Amino acid sequence: MRQINGSFPGRRGDSLNRRDFYTSVIAIGLPVAVQNLLTTSAGMVDTIMIGTLGEQSVAAAGICVQFSMLLFAAWFGFCNGGTIFFAQYWGAGDEKGICRAYGITFSCMMAVALVFSGFAIFAPEFVLAIYTDKEAIRAAAVPYLRIVGWSFPLQIWAAAISSLLRSIEKVKIPLFASIASLVTNFILNWLLIFGHFGFPKMGMAGAAVGTVCAGAVNVLVLYMFCFRDKHSFVLRIRDHFRWNRAFVREYFSRSFFVVCNEALYGTGQFIINIIIGRQSEAGIAAMAVFRVLEGLLFVFFGGLANASAVMVGKKIGAGRHREGYDEGRRFTLLCPAVTLVIWLLLLPFTKPLLGLFGLGSQALHYAFFMILIYTVTGNVRSRNYITNNIFRAGGESIFGTAVEISGLFLLSIPLTALAGFILRWPFLAVFSLTYFDEFIRIGILHWYMKSGRWIKPVTPEGIRRLPAFRAELEKH
Repeated sequence: MRQINGSFPGRRGDSLNRRDFYTSVIAIGLPVAVQNLLTTSAGMVDTIMIGTLGEQSVAAAGICVQFSMLLFAAWFGFCNGGTIFFAQYWGAGDEKGICRAYGITFSCMMAVALVFSGFAIFAPEFVLAIYTDKEAIRAAAVPYLRIVGWSFPLQIWAAAISSLLRSIEKVKIPLFASIASLVTNFILNWLLIFGHFGFPKMGMAGAAVGTVCAGAVNVLVLYMFCFRDKHSFVLRIRDHFRWNRAFVREYFSRSFFVVCNEALYGTGQFIINIIIGRQSEAGIAAMAVFRVLEGLLFVFFGGLANASAVMVGKKIGAGRHREGYDEGRRFTLLCPAVTLVIWLLLLPFTKPLLGLFGLGSQALHYAFFMILIYTVTGNVRSRNYITNNIFRAGGESIFGTAVEISGLFLLSIPLTALAGFILRWPFLAVFSLTYFDEFIRIGILHWYMKSGRWIKPVTPEGIRRLPAFRAELEKH
């Protein structure tokens, strides 16, 4: 049988393609993984330093991080929506398309940042009262959130630039910027939390100041490298806003459901955080530490997710649909395998790591078993996430959204609320139900991945070659 643009996974003669595949994964994914490691390390350092101030401070910082995660969900939808266009236009060699897509993406992301920044700076008490009913935790968190709110526009500015650079395979620049940001954050935290070398001893507020300054350094370093690149899309500001009605309609028709996915998912997690925030203080503190350790897993998972978006999107934008299809399926096997290996390697060090965060005995008990629970649920979750990510890279933004949001709001949230508010189940049982929907979604997403219906290119070349690919796929 005649093959188009490659072969199905597992066939003989595919070893060269596999070798090229893994070489590209390492070249694109490894710098992103290292950058994620630096970001996660910064969060871990923050939490460990704050942990010296007591378990209550850890819980307060964790509540503020939950608000930051809601912000992340809000802007990440636009970021992922933009990546659909960045990667496919990069594959098609359409520089003006890349610039226009970046301009819309950046504008939408910054609008979200300013809204969240306003709430954090001017109404922190209102925000924190939503997340927890513990007055002592709220009181400790207010100064931190009010200051850290100034970092939100800076963080999103850097995220928009980094997303574009990664999509065009310039992954080292965001890495260098993250290194500079991490060093800044670490030094200022050490100086301002504890008051070393004559600096004021600010406690949690000092950590917030360090976060703001680190965000500014991140943006400055990104621009410094972009100025050295004479062909940088980031600096072509006039081209960023040369939109026409047809392009804007195409952009939002493709990205709308991605934005809805992330916004609704963030809302769902927001509801779950409200439920967790009304459990015991030990449970809240354990959740804060668990999120930090979960970030260690995302270090490698995030690198694979970025590599999948760039590699699959680039192939589909160039009209090489079979290669994009094959690589997408390989990623759905590679990602959970890597997740499991990393988590198993982390397990022997779990107790020593937990001992660094200043938790009490009950919180330590919770955090340890939360990690054991995630050893199982995390692998399924990573498979589902990478699959939906590949759908988006292929131009399909509706199916994965519908499945993910339905599972979250129809299964996980009702069950978690029932267990936490009505049945009053133990904290660990409530926590485990937050991942219930993942086990239902995995089969549905696998079926759709195999069907190839998620390949919906946005470039002229990709659209032209789509009928031949679908005909070949049906014959097979």
